[in-house]
Amino acid sequence: MNIRIHCLALLALLTALPAAAETKKTAAPAHPAVAAGPKKIAESGDWTAATHTESGQTVCYAFTRAQSSAPTLAGRGTVVLTVTERTSGRDAVAIEAGFSYAANAAVTVRADRTALEFYTSGRNAFARDGKAAVAAFGKASQVVALSPAPKDVTDTFSLKGFDKAYAAIVKACPAK
Repeated sequence: MNIRIHCLALLALLTALPAAAETKKTAAPAHPAVAAGPKKIAESGDWTAATHTESGQTVCYAFTRAQSSAPTLAGRGTVVLTVTERTSGRDAVAIEAGFSYAANAAVTVRADRTALEFYTSGRNAFARDGKAAVAAFGKASQVVALSPAPKDVTDTFSLKGFDKAYAAIVKACPAK
């Protein structure tokens, strides 16, 4: 009788092992992969530096919001000045206007006394020469953008902390 109990216990154990092993194989991972969002890497003065992943590549950018805008436009979104570093392109400088530009609109941008050429597309204005814009930002105290809209709009951005934020994005996304 003792042998019978041992045989039944062994049979039950042998039957349970494959089921337990199968459960482990099909169990959901304990920590599912989460898409990486923006990650702040530095903050200096009025500027913030951050990274995010885009198509498997790290993108580094520094940004600041307009300190002042005149006149006030109803329904206008946030106004942001950004410098971006990618492996595919360096020193991309853009202004998010918070409204859509008219086709072929011209935006006049000055870093203190240095005039910079920007072209428009949709809600953004882009520096024609990002390297020159970054060099001007490093020497200036503010950027003033005059944008055509329903009325001419002037946006003023502080450059306090730009140098450190820019250094952080260049370090995080070095040129190849």
